[in-house]
Amino acid sequence: MINLTKDNFDKEVAKHKGLVVIDLFATWCGPCRMLAPVLEELEAEYPEVKFCKINVDDERELAMQFKVESIPMVAFVKDDVFLDMSVGFVPKASLSSLIEKYKENE
Repeated sequence: MINLTKDNFDKEVAKHKGLVVIDLFATWCGPCRMLAPVLEELEAEYPEVKFCKINVDDERELAMQFKVESIPMVAFVKDDVFLDMSVGFVPKASLSSLIEKYKENE
């Protein structure tokens, strides 16, 4: 999973063609730590989808760009267009269905 910063965001997300799943998290957040292995499993299952993460404490500018109010938050971006988000710890199946929905037309 790629660590996003304001320095590499354009290269990794804005200029990427296709679906990008972004985990917005903090190291102190219990639900974030629970969600991380779920996202790692999904990353292995969807090699055609780019998975990234943003530490909201380190990258406040990016967190503001995504209007983060609660974490964990998973953002779905395709061809530099914000499509959707999932907030809080959710089951793997919920995230999987969102990935399926948005990766279509790849």
